[in-house]
Amino acid sequence: MQMMRLFVTAALLLLTVAALAAQGAHSDPIAPVILGVTGILFFAVIGRFLARKFHQPAVVGELLMGILIGHIGYLYSVDLIILLREVPQIFDVMSGIGTAAIFDGETAQQLNRVLNSPDGGVLLQVAHTVDVFSRYGVIFLLFLVGLESSVDKMLRVGAASARVAIIGVAVPFLLGFAAMYFLTPDVSANTQMFVAATLGATSVGITARVLRELRMEDSTEGQIILGAAVMDDILGLIVLAIVSGIVVSGGVEFGNVIRTILLSAAFLGGAVVLGPHILHITIRFLGRLDLVEAKMFTSFLFVMILAWAANLAGLATIVGAFTAGLILHDQYFADIFDPDKYVSIKDLIQPLEVILVPIFFILMGIQVKLEKLYDPAVLVLAGGLLLAAILGKVVCGLGAGRGTRKLAVGFGMLPRGEVGLIFAAIGKTLGVIDDTLFSSVVVMVIVTTLMAPGLLKWSLPRQTSGAVGTGN
Repeated sequence: MQMMRLFVTAALLLLTVAALAAQGAHSDPIAPVILGVTGILFFAVIGRFLARKFHQPAVVGELLMGILIGHIGYLYSVDLIILLREVPQIFDVMSGIGTAAIFDGETAQQLNRVLNSPDGGVLLQVAHTVDVFSRYGVIFLLFLVGLESSVDKMLRVGAASARVAIIGVAVPFLLGFAAMYFLTPDVSANTQMFVAATLGATSVGITARVLRELRMEDSTEGQIILGAAVMDDILGLIVLAIVSGIVVSGGVEFGNVIRTILLSAAFLGGAVVLGPHILHITIRFLGRLDLVEAKMFTSFLFVMILAWAANLAGLATIVGAFTAGLILHDQYFADIFDPDKYVSIKDLIQPLEVILVPIFFILMGIQVKLEKLYDPAVLVLAGGLLLAAILGKVVCGLGAGRGTRKLAVGFGMLPRGEVGLIFAAIGKTLGVIDDTLFSSVVVMVIVTTLMAPGLLKWSLPRQTSGAVGTGN
């Protein structure tokens, strides 16, 4: 209780300082950014503390804390929170990827008020920094998860992962289309297909975090889930390309579908084949540096290059980060550096993950819009989509094969997270998803994201049995 009072007092003090700082001039333009990022991280610590107190995964506490401060900030029109709730779409519009039509009337008015205020530029800078840090965080998270595995282990469960991924995309799509057909018979088939496509998405970041906390990322189930999540990303992109082509042109553009498949295969194959050669050359080049410097530089450069290359191939950056972790391991450095001066890549990268990953989950929570739940029509449609989303992913665990916890695999594929939100945002940009449908999809994303960690923890207790290896 004393610890909680200390946290509450410190949080109030931090908010007071932030309010005063927003009104004054800053001799150093980076000062507001420091304060904003520190505030986000501070609330992440509170969320993690409460989660541990109630024996829940840390990610649940961070997501709920993000939802709490996001909704309170919305109710009291806190300028920074208003920007953070829309930050991915804001920068998509600014970079020319999206359109301003994605914002409803009230949201557009709030954003105009904040951005045109005297502190609008500073607040936008803070929001951009928080968004960038959060993206770095999930990249490092997936990199560390990949470090606990290897290409050989992934190939060992490759068939099971492929079955899980195919079922995990196909069944939610079919169930989602059926739910849309019966609940929204008046909307177009294009809209029904697009909403159904969003149900096939999987956010591996949340599952990866829980697997790491349970020390089960190296288990058979963990390997199947992570392998299926990578394949799921590719299959999801193919489905999205097909549905988007139908919406835009009225038919399937096979050229785009084939291009997506070829680019995805080229990236994964090129990374696995060329990655080790690039690493050997890089490590020899950095051989004159200290071991810590060599490992940090090599790891950072390798994961960022593969994350960028994955994005270039049309995949998520986290797929590149995970692939980098699969390929890179400490043995690459054994022939050049003194084995007595050992420090692992994991020990060097983990401090970055500890700081940056909570920012990602707090930001994801902030972007949850609870006010959309006030509409009964949204709740009814969201309920149908949620049922389809849960059944579709739980069923995919049947593809895991004998001797595995099929329910755990299904639960591991359950969270939609930011991937589901991105799919829905694309549909809104194309004009096939209106505010009601978008809100219903957001509710589905929220519930699956929040329920997955607890269910996965329940179905996959902390242990080391059933592992397929000991890591890299």
